Amino acid sequence: MTKERFGLAVAQLGPIHLSDSRESAVARLVEMMREAASRGAKLVVFPELALTTFFPRYWMSEEDAEARFFEPSMPSPVTQPLFDLAKSLGIGFYLGYAERAADGRRFNTSILVDDQANIVGRYRKIHLPGHSDHKPEAPFQHLEKKFFEVGNDGFGVWPMLGTNVGQCICNDRRWPETFRVMSLQDARLVVLGYNTPSWNIHWTEPPHLRMFHHLLSMQANAYQNALWIGAAAKCGSEDGFHMIGGSAIVAPTGEIVAQSQSEEDEVIFAAIDMTLGDNFRNHVFNFAKHRRPEHYGLIVERTGVGTPLAPQVE
Repeated sequence: MTKERFGLAVAQLGPIHLSDSRESAVARLVEMMREAASRGAKLVVFPELALTTFFPRYWMSEEDAEARFFEPSMPSPVTQPLFDLAKSLGIGFYLGYAERAADGRRFNTSILVDDQANIVGRYRKIHLPGHSDHKPEAPFQHLEKKFFEVGNDGFGVWPMLGTNVGQCICNDRRWPETFRVMSLQDARLVVLGYNTPSWNIHWTEPPHLRMFHHLLSMQANAYQNALWIGAAAKCGSEDGFHMIGGSAIVAPTGEIVAQSQSEEDEVIFAAIDMTLGDNFRNHVFNFAKHRRPEHYGLIVERTGVGTPLAPQVE
């Protein structure tokens, strides 16, 4: 079988502090895009909320957050240089940001942009973690449920750059439904950004488990859906609040083929073989042959845990 190589780059961002401007963040993205293109990338993946600090850690009004951190249009004057460079280099990208929609609603959003700087796909985060109430006793807040609405676009897959690309954001990677819905649309590559705090404010979870579960989620879902995953962190200590790194490219075998080594701006790259998942799709995870959706009803009928359904034994 002839291998089909696809140059994939993941551009990890170090901290963006409250005092850092959008212009400075975009300048960093531009430099990493140049590096990604120089290494042969067709697509570069940037993090969630890549233009600002992770502002849901701070208690403020929705109006203040919107004025300081949300983008009413994309591209914007500040982000236009990124789009211009992508077109001149002939490279696509994934970018996460806080979106204020035309109707005033607010979403944690990512976009897919092709090698001609056209926005071809938009995703609005569905699995919003955290809380909406003020927790003054906590060391920081996690207010995604306060500042964002649940995404209303579903999990899409877009033909681009010669393959089928899906996208999600951060906490979505922990939910198997995310990847299964996209793999049922013939996704071959899923890209995502994340900002994951090293400490969980709701219970004492050792930081090493944050990294373990991050990688475990992606490795399991890549294997069980026979697809590639590229994940970009914004990480390090933002004004004293630490987030994990671990940006990675994961193969359909479940193996990590590239992983960041720092908590700073860093580009990782792999010339991934897009045929690597074919044997899994044709055999172990041949959905048309082996799936039994008539027995999976509870997955969509229930949100919380309910009583057992015990079939009668005759």
